[in-house]
Amino acid sequence: MKDDNSLLSLYITCPWSVEALLADEVTELGAQIQKITVAGVHVTADRATAYRICLWSRLANRVVMTLGRIAGCDEPPAIVEAVRGLDWAGLLHDDQTLAVDFHGHSAAIRHTRFGAQVVKDGVVEAMQLAGRKRPSVAPKDADVRVYAHLHRGQLLVGIDLVGASLHQRGYRRDAGHAPLKENLAAALLVRADWPERAKRGESLVDPMCGAGTLLIEAAMMATDTAPQLAREQFGFERLGDFDAECWRELAQEARARASLGRRRITARLFGFDQSPQAIAAARSNAMRAGIPALIDFEGGSVQALARPPEAADVGLVVTNPPYGERLGELPELVALYGKLGERLKREFGGWTLALFTGNPDLGHRLGLRAHRQYAFKNGPLDCKLLLADVAARAATAQTEPATADVAEPSIAENQTASAGTASTADPGEALSEGARMFANRLQKNRKRLAKWLKRSGESCYRLYDADMPEYALAIDVYGHQIHVQEYAAPKSVDASRAQRRLLDALSAIPVVLDVRPEQIHYKQRERQSGKAQYEKQGDSHQRFVVKEGAASLWVNLVDYLDTGLFLDHRPVRRMLGEKASGKRFLNLFCYTGTATVHAALGGATESVSVDLSNTYLEWARDNFTLNQLAPSRHRVVRDDCFRWLETASATFDLIFLDPPTFSNSKKMDGTLDVQRDHARLIELAMARLAPGGELIFSNNQQRFRLDPALEAAFEVEEITRQTFDPDFTRRTNLHHCFRLTHRV
Repeated sequence: MKDDNSLLSLYITCPWSVEALLADEVTELGAQIQKITVAGVHVTADRATAYRICLWSRLANRVVMTLGRIAGCDEPPAIVEAVRGLDWAGLLHDDQTLAVDFHGHSAAIRHTRFGAQVVKDGVVEAMQLAGRKRPSVAPKDADVRVYAHLHRGQLLVGIDLVGASLHQRGYRRDAGHAPLKENLAAALLVRADWPERAKRGESLVDPMCGAGTLLIEAAMMATDTAPQLAREQFGFERLGDFDAECWRELAQEARARASLGRRRITARLFGFDQSPQAIAAARSNAMRAGIPALIDFEGGSVQALARPPEAADVGLVVTNPPYGERLGELPELVALYGKLGERLKREFGGWTLALFTGNPDLGHRLGLRAHRQYAFKNGPLDCKLLLADVAARAATAQTEPATADVAEPSIAENQTASAGTASTADPGEALSEGARMFANRLQKNRKRLAKWLKRSGESCYRLYDADMPEYALAIDVYGHQIHVQEYAAPKSVDASRAQRRLLDALSAIPVVLDVRPEQIHYKQRERQSGKAQYEKQGDSHQRFVVKEGAASLWVNLVDYLDTGLFLDHRPVRRMLGEKASGKRFLNLFCYTGTATVHAALGGATESVSVDLSNTYLEWARDNFTLNQLAPSRHRVVRDDCFRWLETASATFDLIFLDPPTFSNSKKMDGTLDVQRDHARLIELAMARLAPGGELIFSNNQQRFRLDPALEAAFEVEEITRQTFDPDFTRRTNLHHCFRLTHRV
């Protein structure tokens, strides 16, 4: 061992919010804290401690041996001079390759690649001045990685003692879906006090283990296994001052501790996941980590979660469930979190839950009160670790059914009496007070619509439309699928409160409507312009056929903002079908061609459907094919309706004109504003209307006012009131509808 008692200056980086934990960890490993900064700590340590930190730190990202902190480095020449003055010749061997990781900027250094080039020039000049060979650059697989950070003219320069991020333990080649980084997983376990729990022989369960990162890190802690024990080589082994004897002793000690820890471990670890691929990945990762026998991995869903018979009486449930980066995932996640809370209370009384989530409001669905919360970052996402004690159940409660601890079963009782299909939902589904209130309103609406639905046979209808202002949702039923749209809340509404109300509603819908969470499709609704209403929200291709009267129609509740079927226009389509027999039909701004389908099935001899969107015209063709409409008689035309009307020569007996409220599509000449432009549109359309024909004009501008000049030129009858079925009577300004004919 080298006789070197000098202290090294180290800068150790870590994930955001892990700084305090890292400071405790490296202090225990023998370092002396000099300063704690954002996402890192500055310490001093002897050489053996520096090596020990590289081997044993579970929380660090990088361990940088600081060579200098130099002020006045705003310009490239000053950086070169500062770097050149450091002792590179004493650290680097000849013929070694070099890489520079540069962070920061100045007025003159605006790109990290340029900054790295400048630092590299300083290293090269230092080596040449010492009479040594010029090092070559290898950005990916360098022998030595130089770290440089420039902030407000101060340059920190050092060498990465590991050569890669310490979160890369080497065992995780099968990453699974959205995995946690290993050092973040370790930080969560430390916050949940797992190392002490493991010493007491407690058990650990991850009900949604994915690729097993949390469990593998927990097993390495419980067995006193150094997280970098399997690393083949460290950056410090390539340096000129490497102490091989010191490192050999440290590595030998780590291997002995791991061997002893695996023999002495009393804690049991269990991982479950409903994905066979995730379980396979977790087992492979555990095998590479050298601990396959320490963790029991089994397939299983949250709905079937139970405490393993081999588990201790007390323990830790730790999990990183999905938390809805995509809006459409929310309905299923509300149910998932609710079911997790239910199973925890039923099976894990006396245990502690550590739940890591990027959506703390989903955490409220558990029905457990967190006694501690810790903020973290998972990549760019703000996340929280919620710690909650699961109350121990009384002995008599263990044999009672799951409904025993539900305060109010009235929701389930009321469902049986409500209109429509009787629900078979679990009556023990615990709903919050807000969710129960919302559920009662849904039941009231179902009862109100029951007779009309039975008489009409409609399977697609609106059940709820912001009846209660605090629940600003539109809920539409499409057979056995539910479409939920949330109206964008004004800025005056507290975002967290609005989120909780949304989650209340999403938890109530499956209970009242007897649907599975995956049958609920959620979107946020805002004012759209231009192509926004045509752009895809997803790419699931989850379309299905619904019936509306005699028509069969394709709908898609996932991939687009709109579904392909405007439910409020149902009476208008029905009326067009009734009027179309023996007539030539024109559908302007035809959308997915649903009105044309009704007209054709009603006996229209021919039709033309005009729209600018290729997406919706293709959808219209599919609807025509579905209803066996001959393309030779029922044509679709891609064109701007203004332009088409100005150049068309044919006349029609029945015209449906239903323009958007506003559009600035690049495919159009100018913009369309229905209030401003409707008179011109109607005049052009009336020029194509045959004598004795009818034009049905509709729009969704809530404050629409018809141009008085039209009433002077044509016979105009407002028929808005006739174009709302009972499911839309709450909002009679949702659209406006007029019947126009030529004066005789």
